[in-house]
Amino acid sequence: MLKKIKRQVLEANLYLADLNLVTLTWGNVSGISREEGFVVIKPSGVDYKKMKLNDLVVVDLSGKVVEGDLRPSSDTPTHLELYKAFTGIGGIAHSHSEYATVFAQACREIVCYGTTHADTFDGNVPVTRFLKKGEVEKNYEINTGKVIIERFGKLDPAAVPGVLVAGHAPFTWGKDAYDAVKNNLILEKIAKMALNSLGLNPRLRQLPDYILRKHNQRKHGPNAYYGQR
Repeated sequence: MLKKIKRQVLEANLYLADLNLVTLTWGNVSGISREEGFVVIKPSGVDYKKMKLNDLVVVDLSGKVVEGDLRPSSDTPTHLELYKAFTGIGGIAHSHSEYATVFAQACREIVCYGTTHADTFDGNVPVTRFLKKGEVEKNYEINTGKVIIERFGKLDPAAVPGVLVAGHAPFTWGKDAYDAVKNNLILEKIAKMALNSLGLNPRLRQLPDYILRKHNQRKHGPNAYYGQR
């Protein structure tokens, strides 16, 4: 099981870079084996072009390294908090993609203006609050995870597979590492569409809820009919 996840996490990290969602080493992808309680994640600061399977780091849910010679991503504690809170997810992707990060820095939710957005996100893409000074000075990465979880108090992470951390950047998740990267790409695209749409029409209003519901539910609802069986 772990060998399969390691291969997938490597490919997902490389895919994140291939999609131009990261610059230099600004991002990471992880995957979890729920059966074994281990998380596989990118090593900290390693160039994507040079990264090999053996460079990946395996940690348990307490953050203890159980396999690998390199230090895990500095964002590992954030990933672990999300895995513990969002028990239905199997992969997490973090990037500093341009347009999604613009919204994160502006502390603006990405409003659902169109069906492209609604196909994946059941409503607006949320933004967290800023971390407080004490939360930054002690256990910063853990507290980053906690403010995301706090923001999802009344939201379903399966229906809204991503978030903007205020002043920081996006995190997305999915059923596995590859799915998390796919959602990161979608988030970047809808952020760009939203910003350009607002440029054309500053008075633009949210997509009517009945259209949002139709597009989201035809892909993700109990009677979904998009795609093949």
